[in-house]
Amino acid sequence: MEIVLAIAIAVLTASGVYLLLRPRTFQVIMGLTLISYAVNLFIFSMGRLKVDSEPVLTPGFAATLANTADPMPQALVLTAIVIGFAMTALFLVVLLASRGLTGTDHVDGEERRGTDP
Repeated sequence: MEIVLAIAIAVLTASGVYLLLRPRTFQVIMGLTLISYAVNLFIFSMGRLKVDSEPVLTPGFAATLANTADPMPQALVLTAIVIGFAMTALFLVVLLASRGLTGTDHVDGEERRGTDP
């Protein structure tokens, strides 16, 4: 299970970095979003991957790390998802305003003919 999660984090990070290096604004925003998803998975994986563990303390079980899941990474990821959604919405509004002002969606504001597929 750990190797699948590590591969997923690596693919999301690599795809995000690739998109960050593209010249168009929308691709940069999608790259930032993919990197934030990769970071969320990484934070979630730091809380130990456990199956059939209680997220909170229950009567009859000892309060040890072997019997319960760590709720802190879950809370951090939930907060990061909300902040990431708001950040993406703000970036899209800025993208639309920038495109309206400059007439192009390139990051530097200058569209080069024949260099971008």
